[in-house]
Order: sequence, then structure tokens, then C-alpha cells
Amino acid sequence: MTDTTGTSPAALSELARSSVALMLRLQDDSGAFVASPTFSAYAGYCWFRDGAFIADAVSAAGEAESATRFFDWCARVVIDRADQIERIVAAAAAGTPLPDADMLPTRFTMDGGEGDDEWWDFQLDGYGTWMWAAAAHAQRHGLDIRRWARALDLTARYLVSSWRRPCFDWWEEHDERVHVSTLGCIVAGLEAGTDAGVLSERDATLAAVDGIRALMESDGRASGHLTKWIGTAEVDGSLAAIVAPLAVFPAGSPIGSATVDEVLASLEVGGGVYRFRADTYFGGGRWPLLSCFLGLALNARGDRAGALRLLEWSAGTADAAGDLPEQVTDLALDPGREEEWTRRWGPVARPLLWSHAMYVRLAVELGISAGVSA
Repeated sequence: MTDTTGTSPAALSELARSSVALMLRLQDDSGAFVASPTFSAYAGYCWFRDGAFIADAVSAAGEAESATRFFDWCARVVIDRADQIERIVAAAAAGTPLPDADMLPTRFTMDGGEGDDEWWDFQLDGYGTWMWAAAAHAQRHGLDIRRWARALDLTARYLVSSWRRPCFDWWEEHDERVHVSTLGCIVAGLEAGTDAGVLSERDATLAAVDGIRALMESDGRASGHLTKWIGTAEVDGSLAAIVAPLAVFPAGSPIGSATVDEVLASLEVGGGVYRFRADTYFGGGRWPLLSCFLGLALNARGDRAGALRLLEWSAGTADAAGDLPEQVTDLALDPGREEEWTRRWGPVARPLLWSHAMYVRLAVELGISAGVSA
């Protein structure tokens, strides 16, 4: 990695522009964004979570058509599973919820299929995130969100029926837990759908939001800050997203501010942010995308210098081609575990589109040009 202290605005802007160009180039004709074109476990798949943040980034950079195509893809994927969602909702209402294997998957092939590879599939966060991102995109560009009304309504009913269930977190881990970042993504999505006026069951949705917020504030909090999951005092780097850009607990709120402080104290080193202290994936390195989430949260509470420092560190993880990685392992938490993952899947994912997305999102927030369209 290069030392990025004092990186010129021109260099930061150039990486932002090339990042947008990369995301546009790797967007499939279907509208889906491949997670990584080369990493063995990610190639050929699009996550609702990653993709929603990627679409939000290109939308913020002015590439409205690209983001709209992604949300069109999300809507098709959801509507194609309308019957499955109705079964899930009905089973939950009857007190006989379906097993995890029958819930919606977290990732899809470019054509909206489910693929043949086994995965840690039951994750709820992406469904809330796409709702939030679609609403933000529509508001940002003055679009009619009713374009996705049926899919958003189906998604909301799925989340309202299922939010209490343990599931895998952002990192495909710990399906026995209820994860606070997941709850935050669900709240962001349900509130966005409610505010947009496209949900058929407004009262039930608002009741779910109240229940989730109450759980987060009681059992999902320790020493004032949000926690990794219900019942622990530890934090996770993903919690910064609940502060910004999702603003479930805004940066100026006591919970939001305490969460940012704890992520900084526990997980940030030299500008890079770890996922969590017990991480062993590829040895447990620092993730540029998490640095950018934390940067968004810092900027939201008025610390532009702190946000810029994290953006500069993230820029310094790019290789000569301008490709950003999933993580860097120079200061890994458990370096002895890196080799086993390299043997399993090859080197760390590079480029990871989600890393480029969060870099762009923070750059735009800081007023650094990222536009590529004429």
C-alpha cells in the first residue's frame, strides 16, 4: 500500500471516476452488478445488499440510468418469487414459520436465478437495503417510485413477517443470532417504503418498525452504542452504515454518536477498519468499504477531516490498475489463518465492486467529483 497522507484532490477524484466507470462496465445487461468479476466465490453472482449500495453509489455520482436498471432487476427477482413470499408470510402468520432453506436467498445469478453453488443464504439485510436504496434513488432523481411498488410491497411483507428470525449477517456468519446491522437495514427499508406511500399494510409495517427499534435500543445496545448482535457488547464495522448513509440512528443522536466512537476505538487502525475483533477470514484484515462507511458517519457528524483521512487510506489500497480489494491483510488480526482461505478461494477479491461503491459514495459526500458521463 502507498502512503496516502495528503493525497491530492485530483488523484482522489480520478480514482472516483475510474471506480464509477468500472461499476458501469461490469454491470450486466440484466441490470445486476457482479460482486467481483474474478474472485472464485463471487463471480457470476449479485447480492441485494452489495448491489443496492453499488446502485446507490452510481446514483449519487449521477448515473441514474444504471441505478434504475439495477432496481428494475431487483423488482423482477422479487416478483418472480411472489408465490414463495406469500407462503412465507402465511406460514409466519399461522405460527409455523418455514425453515431457513425455504426463505429467500441472499444472492442471485445475473439472470435472477439462484445458481447451483451452496451458500450461507438466509440473510434479511439485503431486502431492507434495496428498499432504502430504491427510495433514495427515486427521491434523488425525481423518479416515480411506483415503478417498483409491487416488488417493494412484497419485500416489506416478507420483512415484517420475518424480522424476528435469526439469520446470517452481512458476512455470512452466525445464523443463530439476530444481528443489529441486519435489523438496521430492515428498519431503513421499511421506513423508506412507508414514507414513499407504496406499501399496502402501513399499520403492520409501522408496528414492525417500532418493535425493531425498541429491540435495537434495549437488547441491541451496550454502554450506549449499538452491538454486533443481540446479547453481546462487541461491535461490528457494519454498524457504521446504520449511522450513515442509512441514518437509522443519525450521527448526531446519542446512539449514533456512541456507535461511531466505539467503532473508531475498537476497529479502526491507521484509517483501515476491521469487520470485528475476532475475524479470521483471510486472517482478518482491514476493509476499505468499512472505512468508507465510517467516513460517511464521521462526515455526517461534522468531522470532514476524519472522513477524508479514511477516504485517503481507502484510496491507498488500490493497485496500479486502480482496482480496490475486499480487504488488506498487512495488519491482519490472525495472520496464520490467511493461507487456508487463499488455498480455498484464491487471493483476496480484487476488484470488489462494493469497495469501489463505498469509495465513490464517500467521495461524492465530500464534494470530490466522480462523474464520468458527458
